Amino acid sequence: MKPTNKPIQICSNCIMDTTDPTIIFDEKGVCDYCHNYYDNILPNWTNSEADEVNILPVLEKIKKEGKNKDYDCIIGISGGLDSSYLVHLAVAKWGMRPLLYHVDAGWNSDVSTSNIMGLVDKLGLDLYTDVINWEEMKDLQRAFIKSQVPDIDTPQDLVFFSSLYNYCAKNGFKYILTGGNYSTECVREPLAWGSYYQTDMKYVNDIHSKFGEKKLVTFPRCDIFKYKIQYRLLNGVRVVKPLDHTRFIKKEAEDTLEELYGWQRYKHKHHESRFTRWYEAFWLREKFGFDKRKNHLSSLVLTGQMSREDALKRVSEPELPVEELKKETEYVAKKLGFTVDELMGYFHGPNKTFQDYKNNHKLIQAGTKVMQILGLEKRAFK
Repeated sequence: MKPTNKPIQICSNCIMDTTDPTIIFDEKGVCDYCHNYYDNILPNWTNSEADEVNILPVLEKIKKEGKNKDYDCIIGISGGLDSSYLVHLAVAKWGMRPLLYHVDAGWNSDVSTSNIMGLVDKLGLDLYTDVINWEEMKDLQRAFIKSQVPDIDTPQDLVFFSSLYNYCAKNGFKYILTGGNYSTECVREPLAWGSYYQTDMKYVNDIHSKFGEKKLVTFPRCDIFKYKIQYRLLNGVRVVKPLDHTRFIKKEAEDTLEELYGWQRYKHKHHESRFTRWYEAFWLREKFGFDKRKNHLSSLVLTGQMSREDALKRVSEPELPVEELKKETEYVAKKLGFTVDELMGYFHGPNKTFQDYKNNHKLIQAGTKVMQILGLEKRAFK
């Protein structure tokens, strides 16, 4: 649906609100995201170096198994904060020997490229870059824009995930170190906010079959079932999240990276991709009324890294100036082969959701529920 002027209820503890159609408030106006954090995450997470006692044996095992190999693990790097800080800790603090893996989907910012190379050069690491076929990438992105769903960043998310996991399975990498973390991501954006499962290939294929124009011959794909079953059980690929077992404070991490590697900060999370920055600052916010800054900043509020007042002030203002957004819209349109009028025609078109297309939502949700019951997933997916 289009954004409306209907009054919005905001959580009294964080800044999540009723633009999430699934949000639930208690009698004090505290939302279920906050309750999930206090009930399921905080009791098992300290965000301190003291918790490294739980991850160091795992890292030592990884180093031991990789002793006679070129690399003991692989780390996907975007140039963003989480993956960059993970690389720093893994090498400089824990003595790991990772291969850095980067996926170039055509939207790298100059800052992200500089940030990656700063780490590579200073730490003496090897970097493998998978450059995605641009014509196929462009075709799938065009198809998602034409579909009118909010999930138009799915093609990038899919290719980042699939390329890395397919490479690991093919080349015998058993351990992926990932920058996923509770410190800056304990509040996950709701599926309705353009965050539907990027690995639901039934959904991706249905949209591409309706709106795509080219065959995806070389485009990396890996659905959630292949990852969870084949790659994990048969290929033995394991994911390790070290940032959940050490102290990870956003500003401290930025300061460290800046001092040691000349790393440059971004105004907001995920701005290492020009497309993602434009999509979140303009398309998603103005077309659908969804603002992912709310869950990103709510994570910082809950973990004590930002005041609720500062977070509210931040989301009350546009992320990018009007003139800059206009230039970025022109850039995106030209790069994707649209005129600005064509692109804006889709912007003003009827909004749809993942439920308007074939999908595996119920099956994936059932699997996620099992993971939560087993304690393997503590964030709320809804």
